Order: sequence, then structure tokens, then C-alpha cells
Amino acid sequence: MKLFRIKEGTLKKIQQDPFKLEKDIQELVEQNTETLFSLEFVKSEFSVDSFRLDTLCFDPETKSFTIVEYKKDKNFSVIDQGYTYLSLLLNNKAEFILEYNETTGQTLKRGDVDWSQSRVIFISPRFTNYQKHSVNFKDVPFELWEIHKYQNGTIGLTKHESDSDVRIDSTSSDKSDSVMKSVSKEVKVYDEEYHLSKNKNRPPEIEELYFKIRDRILDLGDDIETKYLAQTIQFKLEKSFVDLIIYNSGVIAIINLKKGELDDPRNETKDLSEKGHWGNGDYKFKFTPGDELEYGIYLIKQAYESKSKSELG
Repeated sequence: MKLFRIKEGTLKKIQQDPFKLEKDIQELVEQNTETLFSLEFVKSEFSVDSFRLDTLCFDPETKSFTIVEYKKDKNFSVIDQGYTYLSLLLNNKAEFILEYNETTGQTLKRGDVDWSQSRVIFISPRFTNYQKHSVNFKDVPFELWEIHKYQNGTIGLTKHESDSDVRIDSTSSDKSDSVMKSVSKEVKVYDEEYHLSKNKNRPPEIEELYFKIRDRILDLGDDIETKYLAQTIQFKLEKSFVDLIIYNSGVIAIINLKKGELDDPRNETKDLSEKGHWGNGDYKFKFTPGDELEYGIYLIKQAYESKSKSELG
């Protein structure tokens, strides 16, 4: 990543200020897990069995644990280490819950955790092409993030995105993959295909409707991230502003605004403030085939603009 500043119409390159130690990266991330990844920091250097995990976090949105590892060494295997750590997590669930409860003072029960959305985040100033290629599958529960520090105090964070349609379990069969196969039975990576194929009897016009809504939402801004959860497809800035749920009869939008914050002159949304539901927010709007999209997008845009303003401070 190259950064420049504008001075009198001329671009001046901002030089990198490399991290001296792996520990420097760890301390920076642990102090900012909420800002960087929307994660709750739990424990630094968490030991279980004979392993020591760099950082243990909890994702309050997916109700799952996330392990964060920092690497300046270019020779380690992210696949081997990632599946080993997830296997460690799944085989020691009680220890992870106990650590969370003792550290945070909250009461988390085994059934409160969605173990299927467990993941490992690797952070390094640079990953090799081999490391990037090793996770270039559509369903590995690992994320590679490259981090850079610049002389003006700026931090750059870039996620390596997979462009593969291949599932990792289709490429391996020998006994050395037993840990991977064991983990894959419980840990799932949700994607757009998962949500579109959940119901084989869904009318084709519903899928077409979803794509139209998705594209209109993404057109609201270049800073929108899509996150696929077990039950919803989430569109977010730093925080989510709408969740979509695909049904056979239409597409539900859960709009992330509190009761009283949405301008709904047609009164077409339903109040969810007193009901348990998937997604975030107090408003539910249903898109159905044949209806115009403008009004629903108008409602969603309000949540997008609200979250955008809150991030600007």
C-alpha cells in the first residue's frame, strides 16, 4: 500500500515506519480490537494445554471466539497453525468460556456460543505468496491481514481476499488432514451461496430480487462491507446498518435504527423493539417481487447515513 499527502497540488509519498517487534503489533491491535475488527478483547497470551495464543477475542455479534495471531516470520504455515488452534478451541470449550467469564465478569454459557463461527485472524506486515495461496479457498475460517505503520502516525490494514470457488476439503484426503476435517465438521464459513441455496424450492424471482437489493445497497457508498452470518447477510461500515434475510416469499431487511429514529411516512415497517429477532435494529421491512425498490432503499439509506455520520464523530 502506498500513501501520499497533497502539498500545494503535488503528491508527497508518506514513508513507512516499520514495526520493530511483533509485540508492537500485538499491543497496538489489543488496544483497538473494537475499532479494527468489532471484537471484544478478552485475554493476551492465553495458555491452554501446551499452546499459547497471542490474543483471545470474542465477537459479540456472532457470539463466537476469535483467535488473533501476529507474525513477522515468513516461514510459518497458516493452514497448519490455524486448524491446530481451532481444534484446540473446539476441544477445550470450557476453558475458553471460563477465561471469558473470569476476565470480563460476565456469565457466558456453553450454549450461548456459536462455535460454528469460530475463526483465526493472522496479522503480519507481509505474507508470502505461498501463505496467501494456501488459504485461497472459499471456506477456510482464517483471515490474513497485512498491517503497515507510516511516519505520519497512520496505520494501514489490508485484508487478503480469496478469489477461489474451491472448497478446501475437496483437495485433501490423507491422514494428515484429520485435524482439518474434524474442525470443518463444526466450523462453517458462510457466504452468499450458502444463503441463496438454503432452500432448494425458492422461486427464482426471489434470488433476482435479492441481487437487485444487494446492488442498490452497495451503490450507497464505496465503504460498505458485506458480512455473511449464519442467519443474515449484513451490510456494514464500522457497524452494521442493515441485515437481509432471504425467504421464499421475499427479502426481509432489518434496519439498524432505534425505535423513533426512522422516517417511515408510509408506515410500512414493523416494530421489532419488543421482539427477539435476527439482525440488528428495531425496524423490519419486506421486499417482495414486483414491488418498486425505491421506498425500501430510502429507509435503508437513512441507517447508512446515520452510521456514516457516527463514524465521522
